[in-house]
Amino acid sequence: MFINYITLMLLNMAIGLVLLATFVYQGLDSPNQKQWVPGFGMTGAIALATGLHMVWTWPIRGSFNIAYGEMTVLFGILFITTSLALAFGWELLTITLYGFFAGLAAIVIGIRIINLNLTRSPLVSGIGFVLTGLGGLLASPTLLYWRTNRICDRWVQPCSS
Repeated sequence: MFINYITLMLLNMAIGLVLLATFVYQGLDSPNQKQWVPGFGMTGAIALATGLHMVWTWPIRGSFNIAYGEMTVLFGILFITTSLALAFGWELLTITLYGFFAGLAAIVIGIRIINLNLTRSPLVSGIGFVLTGLGGLLASPTLLYWRTNRICDRWVQPCSS
């Protein structure tokens, strides 16, 4: 019987992206950012473990090990590093710069999935990679904009009350 864990990887990524969006919206300027450490740490640990296993053992056929495994490793290390940065009070800018290049890679892979019809639903799979990659590309500008633009305060303030 053949068993793979792509479902776990995709579910973990969806949870991580929701966690990240919530953090950007509510927790980026919060004085208690350490409350986000467990969520980012759990997401990163699952992604890093499953991604490394996929890269090292190639449990599924074809190039899917590269597309899903390597991108999951990058996703996992970004989330683990984010949890460490929040725990120790480090600046997040260098992490977003790493995310820029990981996002660029995800966009390229997503476009290639669509072009080469690599999955049963290449458009859906490719769009997922491209949209996630756009999140990585826009992480640095979002961080800088959110921290320097005080107009956003009136939108964020009601949510944190």
